[in-house]
Amino acid sequence: MKLSLFGIFFYWIDLAIAISMIIIVSVLYKMDRIDKLIFILFWIGACIGSVWEIPLFLISEISICPIIMFLVTPPFHYSVIIVIHSIWDGGLFLIGVGLIYLFCKPPHFDKFNVRELLILVIWAQLQAIGIELLGTFGGAWEYIPYWWNPVMFSLFGHNFTIMIQLIWLVAPFVFYYIALKLKQKLSGNSKNEANKT
Repeated sequence: MKLSLFGIFFYWIDLAIAISMIIIVSVLYKMDRIDKLIFILFWIGACIGSVWEIPLFLISEISICPIIMFLVTPPFHYSVIIVIHSIWDGGLFLIGVGLIYLFCKPPHFDKFNVRELLILVIWAQLQAIGIELLGTFGGAWEYIPYWWNPVMFSLFGHNFTIMIQLIWLVAPFVFYYIALKLKQKLSGNSKNEANKT
């Protein structure tokens, strides 16, 4: 039994949410509701996401051994999906940052804090399986099992594989390292500007 909640409309919803993320983050930054660190981390998250989004969709499009199987044909070129999903990744990383602000005492990202990193890792794992469930049952895509990408479980005729979970296990470490370095750099720039005045 295969479930498909949205079918072709999934990709348009996907696109609308990605555009909304850019607008919301940009407006909040312009209104000084989020600082420069958060604004830049959104785009860093999108860049990190593109590291796997590009090969996943490119290989699936041009290779005889695709990684992703589209459950319905996307209404636009796969390169648009790469951009959309990279932006989504930026937003997902930013939600992880929000959870750090919610559950950790300030200052945030000043120095290595195992609790901050743990929140990012737990959130990454939860959202990775959640997004895969949404993409699969939404009728958009499904990851194809291989020996190097084994099935974790099957549900209603759909396979859920381990690869994306492993990607999102490594990604928070990279993101957190960059966030710490960026915070140091921005703090250093602020101190230098204060000294000049």
